[in-house]
Amino acid sequence: MEWKKTGVCPTWMTKSQWRALPDVLRVRHIRVRVAVAGFRTRALTVATTILDAKAYPAQCFAELYRRRWMAELFLRDIKITMGMDILRCKTPALVHKELAMHLIAYNLVRALMLQAAERYHADPVRLSLAGALAAVRQWAPALAAERSSNARRRLLERFWRCLARDTIPWRPDRLEPRARKRRAKNYQLLNQPRSHFKEIQHRTKYVRPLS
Repeated sequence: MEWKKTGVCPTWMTKSQWRALPDVLRVRHIRVRVAVAGFRTRALTVATTILDAKAYPAQCFAELYRRRWMAELFLRDIKITMGMDILRCKTPALVHKELAMHLIAYNLVRALMLQAAERYHADPVRLSLAGALAAVRQWAPALAAERSSNARRRLLERFWRCLARDTIPWRPDRLEPRARKRRAKNYQLLNQPRSHFKEIQHRTKYVRPLS
């Protein structure tokens, strides 16, 4: 396909960037059909400037585009596994610090997982983030208390081996419904200060003690 540049510069580009673009851009359209149960997308078109179909077949682009879904799973890891789904700070400045600390901790744990995968030839995507967090909590006191550099190096090797062994099952095309496994408790929402909150008696399932 040939994409021809129009005479109108879009608002999200500067004029210098627009003038630097060629008048005609040759792209390759790859049609991908998705036949996986549970996926909302049935067909999509990937546009690329890599025109060599023999060196880069269409299936490679389809697999690479599908790996974009991993970004959604990584965001779920940050919110659920790292506990960032509920922010507890009250001011905007502290909320920004809380977000930054979660991202720093997540990247540090992911860096440890990547080191373990490189050392023991494991797939970093299949390493368990929850298992890595538990291992960091268990091994951190021992690593901090060790004074000898040789002993600490041996502990680190054992730590990386522990991370590399903790893998998650390979489940391609697994159906992931947007549903909760556990039912929430039938209590009122505490959306008012406690001094102004009015408790509805029939909504509670417990017996209140006598005052």
